[in-house]
Amino acid sequence: MDRFVSQGRLEWWANQSTCLEMYDIDITVSVDAVGQWRATGRHANALDATQRESWDFLMEMDPHFSIAFPGEDRGGIAVRVVEAEDGTLTLTEVAEQDQHASWTPC
Repeated sequence: MDRFVSQGRLEWWANQSTCLEMYDIDITVSVDAVGQWRATGRHANALDATQRESWDFLMEMDPHFSIAFPGEDRGGIAVRVVEAEDGTLTLTEVAEQDQHASWTPC
């Protein structure tokens, strides 16, 4: 199993031209022998009260984000984010047919 540890940026896009919020994360991605990947992470910096309120609002509206890695201007991989009580983020790639009609990756 290959493993990649880096920083990334979760982007919440309202449409193809409007990114409402971006969150820096520390991420670990593992890829198994058949190419399936799993990712976990944490916010790179603790969210202040305003950021936490925005994060919770967006997660409640739609927990689908685009993820960008260093050197990328925009995220290209659509992911569903689940946050555990301890703050651990689990990211799961979203298949194109499972993406919400209102959400379009950039």
